[in-house]
Amino acid sequence: MREKSEQQILPLLDDLENAIQALTDTWRPDDPAYRADIFRQTMTSLSFSYFVYFHATPEHPDWAPLWNPVYTLQPNPDDLYLYTPIRGDLSYKVSGNRGTIKILSFTTQRHLSGTVDDLLAKAGGGHNDIDDADMIFDENGDFELIFSAERPAGWTGNWSPLAPDATAMMVRYRSYDWENEVDPRIAIECLATVAPKPRLTQDDIYARIREMGKFPARKTRLYFAMQNGIKERVGFNVFEPVHYKGALSKQVYWPACFQFAPDEALIIETELPERRPYWNIQLNDPLFNALEYVYRLSSINGHTAKIGADGKFRAIIALDDPGAPNWLDPAGYTEGGIYGRWYDCDSAPTPTITRVKLTELRAHLPPDTPIVTPEQRANEVRRRVRACQQRRRW
Repeated sequence: MREKSEQQILPLLDDLENAIQALTDTWRPDDPAYRADIFRQTMTSLSFSYFVYFHATPEHPDWAPLWNPVYTLQPNPDDLYLYTPIRGDLSYKVSGNRGTIKILSFTTQRHLSGTVDDLLAKAGGGHNDIDDADMIFDENGDFELIFSAERPAGWTGNWSPLAPDATAMMVRYRSYDWENEVDPRIAIECLATVAPKPRLTQDDIYARIREMGKFPARKTRLYFAMQNGIKERVGFNVFEPVHYKGALSKQVYWPACFQFAPDEALIIETELPERRPYWNIQLNDPLFNALEYVYRLSSINGHTAKIGADGKFRAIIALDDPGAPNWLDPAGYTEGGIYGRWYDCDSAPTPTITRVKLTELRAHLPPDTPIVTPEQRANEVRRRVRACQQRRRW
């Protein structure tokens, strides 16, 4: 009996090896550091996949952590993400309090990345999103939001359509002022009459573990293609604005692949939209994972950004502190990805990237660019760490 049980269990994670084979799709397949990063990325995806397959069901929805500093693959550092499985033929109520964050948004879609072999082909038309700008709250910030195929008869409150093929709901708590904003408190319930949540059978458990084994390779296939596509189309240090199908309807992304030498710096410069409710910029590693953003200054948003006297935003990517505002710390990487976002803005400027010698940096910045001292930088990092840790990230 024991031998039979072991024979059943041992092959369950065979598909995990497919994620390691994705090394051939990286920028440097022969680099042992890249191989180690692939192993790490595989473990983060495998860890997250337990929530996907074992935590909740469409009939018994519940929030699970999605992308964050541990479960990486390019989370926006300003966002806390939640996820639950749903069914397009059922109805749901989300209720709670919006807190004081910058934006609260809900997205329903067909398939979560990692759950199917080709998300881009199978995502289909199941996408809908709604944010707090299109919702009603009481004087305390409390709300109820119904998701259903049709608006319920007589319901005049918040409602969002649910496509028949929708299988996933994602929530974003988007914060601008990490130190002072208060995160929401929300619950979700299925409005249909369903049986109690059942105990999983042996076959159910084994089947879900097999899906866990497939999850990391599916994720890397999707995100490597996105990152490599940018590099193939425009090369390094050039932005390529895009509005992704199935992404937030109000959001324009401006991704790029960066590359520089250890003794160089990259200057990112852009005009800013006149109306800009939210915008940010972040750095990713070469495998599309967000760089360390608790203890490193690897992201900037419209609240923390220092704007020049000419109204432009300039950021500097350099391995060492350049002693200037808006340092984007690449955490030891000299190549990787950049992602910027214009959300609900009245224009979408395309930034530029200038590659310079670090010793000549000041010559390429406006003369009135302030000097940031080591003490000021250390205080900036300390405040960031405290603010990030005080948010509930999982």
